[in-house]
Amino acid sequence: QVQLVESGGGLVQPGGSLRLSCAASGSTFNINTMGWYRQAPGNQRELVASITRLGTTNYADSVKGRFSISRDNAKNMVYLQMNGLKPEDTAVYFCNALSRFGSSYWGQGTQVAVSS
Repeated sequence: QVQLVESGGGLVQPGGSLRLSCAASGSTFNINTMGWYRQAPGNQRELVASITRLGTTNYADSVKGRFSISRDNAKNMVYLQMNGLKPEDTAVYFCNALSRFGSSYWGQGTQVAVSS
């Protein structure tokens, strides 16, 4: 089992920045890919960015050039640096961990609101 705890959400003005953090605990040695997803009211949960254990990254087209995902394997942490935030980035952001056995784990989510 893997437990994930997100932090760093909040209210920010358009054009502002936030950094989300996700701390993993438990059977972290089995984790391969970690990622950030988001879900806005009335929408499906969507992938924002992901990163493999070796550092290969993948981004949704809507956030390319604005968001950056990173991870610290020694600390079992994954981060999402969000710059140039837009109102359409408003959502609950969830941390996800995918084990090498295919199990998927989720955090409880952190709210990001972009508004003037």
